[in-house]
Amino acid sequence: AMDWQVLTRELSLYLESQVRVGLFGSGVGLSLVLGFGVAYACYYLNSIAKKPQLVASNDRFCRFLEEHCPVVTETYYPTIWCWEGRVQTLLRPFITSRPQVQYRNELIKTADGGQISLDWFDNNDSLYYPDASTRPTVLLLPGLTGTSKESYILHMIHQSETLGYRCVVFNNRGIAGEDLLTPRTYCAANTEDLEAVIHHVHSLHPSAPFMAAGVSMGGMLLLNYLGKTGRDTPLMAAAIFSAGWNVFESVESLEKPLNWLLFNYYLTTCLQSSISRHRQMLEKLFDMDLVMKARTVREFDKQFTSVMFGYRSIDDYYEDASPCRKLKSVGIPVLCLNSVDDVFSPGHAIPVETAKQNANVALVLTSCGGHIGFLEGIWPRKCTYMDRVFKQFVQAMFEHGNKIFSM
Repeated sequence: AMDWQVLTRELSLYLESQVRVGLFGSGVGLSLVLGFGVAYACYYLNSIAKKPQLVASNDRFCRFLEEHCPVVTETYYPTIWCWEGRVQTLLRPFITSRPQVQYRNELIKTADGGQISLDWFDNNDSLYYPDASTRPTVLLLPGLTGTSKESYILHMIHQSETLGYRCVVFNNRGIAGEDLLTPRTYCAANTEDLEAVIHHVHSLHPSAPFMAAGVSMGGMLLLNYLGKTGRDTPLMAAAIFSAGWNVFESVESLEKPLNWLLFNYYLTTCLQSSISRHRQMLEKLFDMDLVMKARTVREFDKQFTSVMFGYRSIDDYYEDASPCRKLKSVGIPVLCLNSVDDVFSPGHAIPVETAKQNANVALVLTSCGGHIGFLEGIWPRKCTYMDRVFKQFVQAMFEHGNKIFSM
């Protein structure tokens, strides 16, 4: 009996000590977790979630944006578990949803005998603009190897659909499944194809208000076009997202070891695969074996792009392709969204001083967001900050654009 009592007492003491250790242990664990959570929340609210910097010399344009496009003055709260630029850039294509869009394809001929593939979203069910002849139209320009199937393009169309607008996507030559009829593709500096597309769309709907939005290289191409044409364009305004402002700075940033590993090599293989389908046509002018050996975007541009468009050197091409040089000549209202942690367009290369000298230009600079990232919300599948800027700015211009000039 005594043995039993001793055993029971020993057991109860052991359990008591375990419970105490357990409670103490979980208490410390809980304290650590809570402490870390509070510290992280403080860091996030103080250093990560910030209002974007709005750079605009024109007070009227500023007031117009504050009133009709308030998203550019509100705090941007990047997704709390992936706010870093590279992470946002890598995750966005996998996380964001892909809204269903039914396109109508149109192939148009170019002066040099080539063809361009346009994907139309007519929005014939538009409640706000039932008359197709005056339905506002947004021309969308995807990035370097992007087409009308990119999730960021589908989201812009989804936003435009709810507002009643029509969209048309300009797919660069040879990239959306159509054949190359001549040995020529596209580049950021040559605006001839874009001019042909803008003229074509405007001639089909001359009474419809007309805007354009370009993403990444599409934004660079659009800026280079606007710098060249000034006020002489049927476009009433433009929105630019994650453009690379200075190509020299962009390729240098992308050649840093980690960035090369994460982005540059993959992008180079995308460029190569986009032209390999047209190898027979392109072999007439290029040493395709050499082009296929490129391991960086710079090498690809040196062997292929700069040669195709007749530049004496790659530096001449990069000089011509950099929109920072054309910004002073832009003649219509343009809103440009960039994140300063974008490795494709480093913050120090954003032409803030030049933008301040042109009353038509507004820059919106976020501290986080990466390249075409701008994820927000706990699980950022639906709408990004970029999508909201697009929606509000396009709506502001189409519905209140005349106020910019009368304010």
